[in-house]
Amino acid sequence: MSTARERILEATAELLATKDALAISTRVICERAKVGMPEIYRQFGDKEGLLTAVADLGFERFLANKRRNPLTEDPVADLRTAWDSHVAFALRNPHLYRLMFTPTGEVKPQGIKEAQALLLSAVERCRDAGRLRTTPELAGQSILSANVGVCVMALSFPDPFGSLDISQSVRDAVIGKATGDEHEDSRITTATVLAQALVGTLTGTAPADADAVDELARALRPKTP
Repeated sequence: MSTARERILEATAELLATKDALAISTRVICERAKVGMPEIYRQFGDKEGLLTAVADLGFERFLANKRRNPLTEDPVADLRTAWDSHVAFALRNPHLYRLMFTPTGEVKPQGIKEAQALLLSAVERCRDAGRLRTTPELAGQSILSANVGVCVMALSFPDPFGSLDISQSVRDAVIGKATGDEHEDSRITTATVLAQALVGTLTGTAPADADAVDELARALRPKTP
């Protein structure tokens, strides 16, 4: 038989499938969990504590999914697979993902530390194979920052940032910069310029050239009727 705590967590997670955390009231959570209002405060302190606990449960699901990614003999290809599975999780669970990666309270989900550790292990495989240009720590931080940034933009502004082409472009730019697996591409698109700008910001290298920045500005400028 489930405990009151388990029912509250389950009810909140179910509600997050269709609503943003800020739109879910504690009254609705309690009704769904079949508990009295004081039970949330006994178990979690307040709503913020409850949402942090739910975010950590989300990280458990997220990390379990990550561990199912197959490992191959190519650690750089495995990094790209990990990126894509991260994006897929975000698109399947938009409200839970925002709760996990854009927390608003003072207490942050602890699952982010394990997510960082898992990515660091993947990056260290690249280093051990002689395919890393920077430190594993910086590479891991850069990749995770860019991965989350792409997901948040896709969820918040699906038009024009929801295209998987943008995700793949940023993925290849950031991972390619860290590992040396960059690919020459003379085409300049909104996605590639966004990728160049992100790489420059995350790695501290020179920003995109002026022409590329102008191209991005023109691409994103609202069209006049």
